[in-house]
Amino acid sequence: MAETVTKRQDLNVPFPHPARSRARSFWYRFWRSRRAVFGCAVILAAIFIAIFAGVLSPDNPDALALAFAKKPPMAIDPKGGIHWLGTDPLGRDILSRIFYGGRVSLTVGVVAVAIAGSIGVPLGLISGYRGGFVDSLIMRLADIQLAIPGLLLAIALISVVGSSLITVIVILGFTGWVGYARIVRGQVLSLKEQPFIEAARSVGMPDVRILLHHILPNVWTPVIVVATQQVGGVIIAESSLTFLGIGVPRTTPTWGTMISDGRNYLDVAPWIATAPGIALTVIVLAVYFFGDGLRDILDPKLRL
Repeated sequence: MAETVTKRQDLNVPFPHPARSRARSFWYRFWRSRRAVFGCAVILAAIFIAIFAGVLSPDNPDALALAFAKKPPMAIDPKGGIHWLGTDPLGRDILSRIFYGGRVSLTVGVVAVAIAGSIGVPLGLISGYRGGFVDSLIMRLADIQLAIPGLLLAIALISVVGSSLITVIVILGFTGWVGYARIVRGQVLSLKEQPFIEAARSVGMPDVRILLHHILPNVWTPVIVVATQQVGGVIIAESSLTFLGIGVPRTTPTWGTMISDGRNYLDVAPWIATAPGIALTVIVLAVYFFGDGLRDILDPKLRL
């Protein structure tokens, strides 16, 4: 009788909710991935600094002090302020400019990647699902763009349109859609022959509903991983364009501008270019570490 009661009591135990189980599993694997944790921590710290740059910056990033130019780190100005990372050739505080430059770099990276995904994901869905002439047309356009280096294409477009923050974001977003389209297309080609898609077609479900409700949710994992890793590439591209003098206007504090300003003083004041270079390296590595760890967490084949 005791065994019977125990079995009946066990039947009343609720099963765990699938969504909660997946969330617990994700966070368990996330905290075990050192790369993902390190990258996420650095990215969150950079976002916090970028948002509150106006509060955290020790000085105005555009305040000129020619009499106090090219001072080394930990220098104290006549007003008693400490320049923790020194000053640039115009006497501006380097740490403050790094904080404000991080705001620009992160904005460009996130918004440009969002634009690229907004273009590439729908085109990949349509190309893989429709096939035929539509697929060939979209893939040939992708091949044409891949034949031209992305940075070279961005330089050409900016030279024609003109340089501004919005222009750089739009052009970098436009030149980055190909990766999303090709990855999503490959996923759709394998999914559209699955039994649940055939069942949806057999009951007369519209193609748009099949794409949005059955196929799109199953391709988000690679898209998220690619988007995360692409942020680092976009930040490097923006810094490269600004370093060349055709990206964000030089009146805006950016890491590329700071490195460009300090390249002529590497022998007498190396901290002018070194400090923003280190900041750029750290944030890009953190983005790649986070994306790599996220790929290992979300890809079931890598967990076998």
